[in-house]
Amino acid sequence: MANIESVSPLAPAGGFPNLPVIDGVTFATHAAGVKYAGRTDVMLAELCAGSVIAGTFTKSSTRSSAVLDCQNKLGSDATGGAAILVNSGNSNAFTGKYGREAVDKISQAVSASLQINEDRVFTSSTGVIGEPLKWERITASIDVLKAGLDAGAISDAAEAIMTTDTFSKGASAEVKIGDELVKISGIAKGSGMIAPDMATMLVYIFTDAKISQPALQSLVSAATDTSFNCITVDSDTSTSDTLLVAATGCSAAAEIIPDTPEAAAFHAALQSVMLELSHLVVKDGEGATKFVEVQVTGAKTDADARKVASSIANSPLVKTAIAGEDPNWGRVVMAVGKSGATADRDLLSIWFGDVLVAENGWVSPDYSEDAGATYMKNEHIVIRTDLGLGDAQCTMWTCDLTHGYITINADYRS
Repeated sequence: MANIESVSPLAPAGGFPNLPVIDGVTFATHAAGVKYAGRTDVMLAELCAGSVIAGTFTKSSTRSSAVLDCQNKLGSDATGGAAILVNSGNSNAFTGKYGREAVDKISQAVSASLQINEDRVFTSSTGVIGEPLKWERITASIDVLKAGLDAGAISDAAEAIMTTDTFSKGASAEVKIGDELVKISGIAKGSGMIAPDMATMLVYIFTDAKISQPALQSLVSAATDTSFNCITVDSDTSTSDTLLVAATGCSAAAEIIPDTPEAAAFHAALQSVMLELSHLVVKDGEGATKFVEVQVTGAKTDADARKVASSIANSPLVKTAIAGEDPNWGRVVMAVGKSGATADRDLLSIWFGDVLVAENGWVSPDYSEDAGATYMKNEHIVIRTDLGLGDAQCTMWTCDLTHGYITINADYRS
């Protein structure tokens, strides 16, 4: 895995945000030597008794043992405490029975140290595929991690889970439920192998809300579809994608009940955190210099809108044109045509930002190449395509494809 020392030009100004402390959760990190000596590579989060956990995961048919284990444990009895342990440097994917053993050994060690049920220990691994995880290095670190647990150490946790990321990622929101405040803080890692279902990344979000596991799961699944399932860097779906949301119930606010205004308000706040984290993943796309928003309107069906947006966002030709600041709108036309969605050439309209590029099956008579080229110099690019066939729409987010992406991935295992 390449060591990345630079910071993405799209990194947020001011560095890692000051996230609110979530009552009922503490964090610790350690350099266990999973792959590199001296690098912080393990994160532990301990959750108080009664915490409920929801999640969404990769749909890859070669998903890792850790993902399969987390999926099996969702909905477990929430009467006791819980924990999340994450290592970077090795994905523990495609490692056969050794992968399952590693998950079991780590879960057992965390369970014994924190005195919680093993089915309340959720693990994740990220890094190189196909290499057995040296789980002994992680289990030997558990007591050190336990001793270092700190409610304010979420920024350290965000750094410990990074691989080719060039900056750590965090986001937060607060929402009033009745007269009481509910807080949400989240961290993520992700940079390459990013594509819907559900992008390649690890995401951990914590809230002090009181909410049942089924209700939280419903909100998380819905928010994933319009955030992490709408980003792509390179169209490759990971074996390890994991998003976990833990609610400790420590807020003084009343329990959030489905289909109420309070649930809608909480959902909006959760959605905002997930959307911000998903955008940060795209902005840290390997070698990225442009953040690209692909808007598709006027589609016949929602499925068609998504097909077109995905086709444009994943097109290497579109993405390399953006990297070269070339307003090559013909590549957008190509991507629409190959998408498999219903489209009519003569009804198609394309904009780069506010610049109308093409309409009525031809270049717009008011379009100038200079205007297009000037717009493409922006760091935030919006490509809008209207199919002129209906009311369905979809927005996806991606980045450009540069020489940096090739450099990073050609050297990934070194």
